[in-house]
Amino acid sequence: MAIFEPLATPHHWKPAALAAGPFTGLQGGAVASLLTGEVEAMAGARNWGTAISAAAWFLRPTPMTELRTQVTVVTEGGRVSVVDNTLWPAGEEQPCATVRVTLSRERAVEVPGFYGSSADPVDPTAFPLRSPHAVHGRSWFMDAMEARAGGDTAWFRLHHAVIAGAGPLARVLGPADWTHGIARPVQNVVADPNPNLAVQLFRSPRGAWIGVRADARWRPEAGLGVGSGVLLDVDGEIGRVSMSVILVPLPGSAPARGQGSAAG
Repeated sequence: MAIFEPLATPHHWKPAALAAGPFTGLQGGAVASLLTGEVEAMAGARNWGTAISAAAWFLRPTPMTELRTQVTVVTEGGRVSVVDNTLWPAGEEQPCATVRVTLSRERAVEVPGFYGSSADPVDPTAFPLRSPHAVHGRSWFMDAMEARAGGDTAWFRLHHAVIAGAGPLARVLGPADWTHGIARPVQNVVADPNPNLAVQLFRSPRGAWIGVRADARWRPEAGLGVGSGVLLDVDGEIGRVSMSVILVPLPGSAPARGQGSAAG
């Protein structure tokens, strides 16, 4: 079962319960994966090459309903193509999210004196299993993957395709979207949604496991933060991830004495 299934109308999708986020609406990583995966699924026929980066913006919560997407080619041809994909709830005019995907056709380049880095392979199954639950107590995106904690790295293995035909970058975006949560300076005191997500890959992951070596910085007096991290597979580094963070009170919590709401 895919996390998003195509409907009879082209570019219309039905999300599974596994696409849900921890509070309301869909998980941002699931949405970014859908939008990027649709572009990757088109890449072979259009000769765009491999998706090497995606920059996603989450404009408002995406509801658990029928969704429609629209792919727009910004530029194609030559070595690099850039493609946008935007998502709406079916029947609505205000978009929920958009992603810009950069694709490139690979071409070997000889660089004298250059030696690539190497690392000993890692076995994530040797690390403890993590099973976080959503606030609403129902199925959510984390249930679509296996998660393990190993030293300074969190490891994820998706058990479901995002969509049929999605490529490696779509598979990386879901785990990458957890980066700011992995490295929270303080746990379970505020919600820290990310309004954007940027991932760059310099090679496709080998195998099913995606690792995130995360870092985060908060500035509570402004309600802002950032998350970033190194992305890995079992053989070593594959790219980077970064996002902005907005600090807000946990749903149902009261503001601290002498402070107003973060939204105020």
